[in-house]
Amino acid sequence: MMKIGILDLQGDVSEHQLMTEKAVTRMNLKADVLKVKTASEVADCNGIVISGGESTVIGRLIKENNIDTVIKENQIPVLGTCAGMVLLGQQTDYEQPLLGLIPMKVKRNGFGRQKLSFEAKLKLKTMEDPYPGVFIRAPYALDVKEEAVVLGQIHDKIIAVAYKNHLATAFHPELTGDTRIHEYFIKEVLNCVE
Repeated sequence: MMKIGILDLQGDVSEHQLMTEKAVTRMNLKADVLKVKTASEVADCNGIVISGGESTVIGRLIKENNIDTVIKENQIPVLGTCAGMVLLGQQTDYEQPLLGLIPMKVKRNGFGRQKLSFEAKLKLKTMEDPYPGVFIRAPYALDVKEEAVVLGQIHDKIIAVAYKNHLATAFHPELTGDTRIHEYFIKEVLNCVE
């Protein structure tokens, strides 16, 4: 059975678990969706979700626990949201550990502080109807290499990027009632499982 791990180091872990379970049900699939903390737990997963939180803390814990090595060696697809987007990048504007799985540079807190959080209807390449984006101290991507696919922007700021089986969003899909981002990611995971 397919296993999707929600990396339980910090952030909106429970919300991502609920949203992933809802997406699995909506897609009429059978999958285990579980919180994971260790490299061996991550190694058992077909896909990993990295939630928002403090990217420096999450990045350090990923490195200290050899989770980065396991993800790369097993080529596990990753969905990274907010802080997860920062971690998926190859470069950011702060010295910190990164997974570097998507060829892009990410600007941390690109939309400003917590009080500048906002919601926006997003036009994303993979969806016909607008997606409800929730932005909280959100990053954005810049210098995205052409082999990666930009899925969405707000003005000139890139807020969703896909590369191989990885997906990064600047916003928090787990804080909406809309499962389409999680469904998109689950399809990427299925492509690797089959």
